[in-house]
Amino acid sequence: MGPQENSLIAVVDDDESVRCAVQGVLKSNGYESRSFSSAGEFLESGQQRVASCLITDVRMPGMSGLELQARLAEDGCKIPIVFLTAYGDSRMRSQAMKAGAVVFLGKPFDAKVLLDSVRSALMSSPDGTG
Repeated sequence: MGPQENSLIAVVDDDESVRCAVQGVLKSNGYESRSFSSAGEFLESGQQRVASCLITDVRMPGMSGLELQARLAEDGCKIPIVFLTAYGDSRMRSQAMKAGAVVFLGKPFDAKVLLDSVRSALMSSPDGTG
């Protein structure tokens, strides 16, 4: 199954090199993406209302990825989330998955695993874009 034309993937990570790497993988596989350097920047953009999937880091300055996940849930935003982290532990992974994350991946990430995760997220997307 190829990417959906109307699928926008949001990438939130404070590390510019990670954002660029993730966006490169997505673009080379036909996905449109937008990147944000913080959870706050993502929320202020309003993109959570149109994105079909969110790829986010766990540890970031300000609001963490787990806090972003909780905030989106509070706001009734059911965007599927793929977590990427270099610092994940079993407690963080468990918290993220119990709150509905699609997957919790380590950094450095494997491009094929990331793409498979995005496809799974899009198939579970409540707006039916997957």
